[in-house]
Amino acid sequence: MSKRKQHRPEFKAKVALEALKGEETISELASRFGVHPTMIHQWKRALLEGASGVFERSGKKTPQIDEDQVKDLHAKIGELAVANDFLGQKAQALDRQVRRKMIEPDIPNLSVTKQCALLSISRSSFYYEPKGETDMNLDLMRKIDKQFLETPFFGVRQMTWHLRNEGHAVNEKRIRRLMRLMGLMPIYQKPNTSKAAKGHKIFPYLLRGLHVDRPNQVWCYDITYLPMRRGFLYLAAIMDWNTRKVLAWRISNTMEAGFCVDALNEAIHKFGSPDIMNTDQGSQFTSFAWTDCLRRSGIRISMDGKGRFLDNIFVERLWRSMKYECVYLHAWETGSQAKAGIKKWMDFYNQKRPHSALGGKPPATVYRQKIETINPDQQEQRVA
Repeated sequence: MSKRKQHRPEFKAKVALEALKGEETISELASRFGVHPTMIHQWKRALLEGASGVFERSGKKTPQIDEDQVKDLHAKIGELAVANDFLGQKAQALDRQVRRKMIEPDIPNLSVTKQCALLSISRSSFYYEPKGETDMNLDLMRKIDKQFLETPFFGVRQMTWHLRNEGHAVNEKRIRRLMRLMGLMPIYQKPNTSKAAKGHKIFPYLLRGLHVDRPNQVWCYDITYLPMRRGFLYLAAIMDWNTRKVLAWRISNTMEAGFCVDALNEAIHKFGSPDIMNTDQGSQFTSFAWTDCLRRSGIRISMDGKGRFLDNIFVERLWRSMKYECVYLHAWETGSQAKAGIKKWMDFYNQKRPHSALGGKPPATVYRQKIETINPDQQEQRVA
């Protein structure tokens, strides 16, 4: 059995910075650096969470820890872990990936085999380093994405049957994993079709029966999957419910709350705060980072009902138009190419593309006209 590779902090920082740039998909980075995609997600998150420590004003230096002290501490921890089954019981309540990271091959008097046993992890899974998505899976994801736009009520079983009818030898297990990876959930009403982060509050749907007749009364937010030539990215966008204008958007190679909050802050800075923000019940929108930002801005939080895509229908229509008019016509190589392509189409959509719900006028024109009517004095501050 070969020893598990230990990565230096400098290497982790380098990979995390590359992931933060967003030029390459996680699959491409995993292939280039020879690491598992999950590790890249973890390193990027750690970099973002720890970056603020660089700018602390205390001026205190990080205390130096003697290596002998660390070894002695590891030895004592190892002896305690072996003797006390309580540690194993507590550790088993943690997520499997978290437990996997807890294993330290170099702890004296505590072998990897024993650590795996204490944490209820098979030794083979600890050493296993899976590869990124295959070309076949990426091709299936593109086909699933296209079909889902046509039939958003297709669940795993229906999507599997559809692909089999198209000549693809797939089973439900693969399609379920790929649809989860893409963040796709069928729209039919069924309990538990959308799961939020554990322990986070679900907010009620506030738009039922509400007459939305002015800009910045209601904003809506959603995330979609962007197929690339080698891998995939995620796109998040904020839309004004009344005028259909896209106020801000972000592209990321990981689906976390951070890039959603960045787009929200940009929209608030440019256009002020809406009365209500409506989203689905995804973990990004039930996270503390997202809900805290809304509360501090005095924005009421609304969330779609489970399995109800009609509660956020305007963003769903935006994704359909964007993908058929832009995304599916290109095979972008890098994140910068994808950002340039999406920016060009978003500018076209806001400034020039006629919208049937707005009498043939583009969204930005209608947004500007209504803002001028409501508050002419703040025109320059609220209109981009």
